Amino acid sequence: MEASELLKKVRKIEIKTRGLSQNIFAGEYHTAFKGRGMTFSEVREYQYGDDIRDIDWNVTARHNHPYVKVYEEERELTVMLLVDVSRSRLFGAEGEEKREMIAEVAATIAFSAIQNNDKIGVIFFSDKIEKFIPPKKGRRHILFIISQLIDFKPDNSGTDIANVLRYFTDALKKRCTTFIISDFIDEHDYYKSLSIASNKHDVIAVQIYDKRDSQLPPVGLMKMADLETGTERWIDTSSKRVRKAYSKWWYERQQVMSDIMLRCNVDMTSISTDEDFVKSLKSLFQKRGVR
Repeated sequence: MEASELLKKVRKIEIKTRGLSQNIFAGEYHTAFKGRGMTFSEVREYQYGDDIRDIDWNVTARHNHPYVKVYEEERELTVMLLVDVSRSRLFGAEGEEKREMIAEVAATIAFSAIQNNDKIGVIFFSDKIEKFIPPKKGRRHILFIISQLIDFKPDNSGTDIANVLRYFTDALKKRCTTFIISDFIDEHDYYKSLSIASNKHDVIAVQIYDKRDSQLPPVGLMKMADLETGTERWIDTSSKRVRKAYSKWWYERQQVMSDIMLRCNVDMTSISTDEDFVKSLKSLFQKRGVR
């Protein structure tokens, strides 16, 4: 992609997603993704109703009057985006291509993070680790991430979520808030790796899919291709039996995925490319915020 065209696309996504993070998600993000704990701030004189367990006995002894320790939330987080760059993200029959929505969702989360003074990093993955961008702060860093989301060209075409989870768990030692952004079309078993990752980190799954991933239109004979393997076959979509079998395959896949997320205690939202992702993200943030 030409540099001038890339800059225009980066700027377009920045304007849209930064506005969303400032005007819509700011409060929900802060509430949904709390800090790592409480850190000491100061001492002050004891007031009626204070917990006696917070009394600072050393200061109290010096002043001959009770003083308590005051704590505040350790707000700064490290946020990691695990972004699927396999070839299946290039599909788009309804609405925009999956990769375009993945870029917008990732950028919105990134801007929400820096609005709250959090660090943000990215791991691009296919069936291998394609690129690791270490967590940092700042607008320049975000714009670099967006440019990579738009123009990154992976070496491989497949998907291996288990592999990126293993890499992420080994690479990031401190607890992170982590978003897996993918269509989750993956033939590998990622349950064990997700379970380990979610025990160490706060993991959230964001599925981006196209409606044609889930159902076939009745348009007669159609050549279908697996973008990740290159396999092609002709399908008679006028057959109700074929369409029903395809929908059943998708439903069962979704059920397996939902069960894995539930067992691993991972919050998840699924967003179709012809939908407004704002509503789904806002709902996810609000749901986490009331817990």
